[in-house]
Amino acid sequence: MALTHFDSEGRAHMVDVSDKDVTDRVAVAEARVVMKPETLALVTEGRAKKGDVLGVARLAGIMAAKRTAELIPLCHPLPITKVAIELTPDTTLPGVRIEATVKTTGQTGVEMEALTAASVAALTVYDMLKAAEKSMIVDGLRVILKDGGKSGRYEAS
Repeated sequence: MALTHFDSEGRAHMVDVSDKDVTDRVAVAEARVVMKPETLALVTEGRAKKGDVLGVARLAGIMAAKRTAELIPLCHPLPITKVAIELTPDTTLPGVRIEATVKTTGQTGVEMEALTAASVAALTVYDMLKAAEKSMIVDGLRVILKDGGKSGRYEAS
């Protein structure tokens, strides 16, 4: 399979999507922030010194999705029609599970926007809790659903 972000001479370039059909597209990405139970309690009990950890992380994820083309060099700027960030405290991790859903109607997909949203939301959780625990782990970043466009539907197993 040829990589589309390289031209015939191996130089990086932005893919020309002008001949692609405009279709409804969606992508969902996930990440998690693993922490000690006592750190998670700061979140669930509303005792984090910086404030509403999940609310601020949700806004950060939404903002990040909208700025993806400024951060990832070969991403197309897209007319995003929806960004939803779900942050779920999970005592079995322990930590916070993050799911970012991004939608558009356009000529290319929104996987990078969903991944950017999930990762920035996770980094924001870390930032807001780092005074309590520097050993938190941000991991599990991946696309779990992509639909729309020529390649069709992908769902992670």
